[in-house]
Amino acid sequence: MTSESGGGAPSAAQVKTERLLNLVLVLLWARRPLSKAQVRQLVPQYGQSASVESFERMFERDKDELRELGIPLVTEDIDALWEDEPGYRIHQRDYALPDIEFEPDELAVLGLASRTWAQASLAGPAAQALRKLRAAGVERDADALIGIEPRLRTSEPAFDAVKDAVVRRRALTFTYRRPEAAEGTERHVQPWSLVSWHGRWYLNAFDEDRQAPRVFRLSRISGQVRATGRPGAFEVPADHDPRAMARTLAGPASQPSPAVLRVRTGAGHALRRRARTVGEVDDDWSLVDLDYTDLWAFAEEVAGYGADVVAEQPRELVDAVVESLRGALAAHGGGDA
Repeated sequence: MTSESGGGAPSAAQVKTERLLNLVLVLLWARRPLSKAQVRQLVPQYGQSASVESFERMFERDKDELRELGIPLVTEDIDALWEDEPGYRIHQRDYALPDIEFEPDELAVLGLASRTWAQASLAGPAAQALRKLRAAGVERDADALIGIEPRLRTSEPAFDAVKDAVVRRRALTFTYRRPEAAEGTERHVQPWSLVSWHGRWYLNAFDEDRQAPRVFRLSRISGQVRATGRPGAFEVPADHDPRAMARTLAGPASQPSPAVLRVRTGAGHALRRRARTVGEVDDDWSLVDLDYTDLWAFAEEVAGYGADVVAEQPRELVDAVVESLRGALAAHGGGDA
């Protein structure tokens, strides 16, 4: 793993993770059991197998791994014409989880995992797998994929470089803009930890210029994050408590503020679940009324839905969403908008 964010060949673990995700999506999507040949055709990585034998071995390992993970992949008869050919599928009713409550520290770990997982959501081959299902005429179960939504990557462009530096214990240099300052200043830090606090990511670090611990909100880091020096150049204090440091130095959370969003039918499920009220505008759109505590964190969440969610009120939220979308466009090479 390198500290620079960018292209490069995916690791073996990434390839495997995406293949397993594609397999789960395909088997959840289908209303009827799929034959092994259909699975090979619909999951992109299986189609790249050099031979039928290598596909068979890979598929058998993947089935075992999904079952070990608790995913209920089942074998069923396809129909009377396929008596000797088993079919495979995942029943949504068995796959869905009941409501679960987590402790605050568990939510912090899940937040980091979900932020990292988002890098390989439904982009690339996963979306290609769903397109192949449609093209192949496989009868789909659209309800099975509720909650799995493609999202624009808009938040915290500095996340990957900062995360890598924390893991490798490598010093960082970046430009940081405090809320009361018109211009950013260059900071030189030893990154200790990343923590999610009140819906926002913070870097706990030792500020080399001020010779004191400091907490930096990732969304206020602008421009390129540069790793300097060698890996393992410093030690994180043995008594360092990431959440306690963030609580002490990051400041209290803002009071809730109301917002109104226009959400496309069939989209924005996480927003709908948090809403106070949901009103239907027409067959294509709903008006969703909910609260937010951090303007920029919420703006980036809304912008992540792309054209499926539009901020209506308040005006400051509308402006923040527009700025987040412009930032996403620039980060993806689209230039100024």
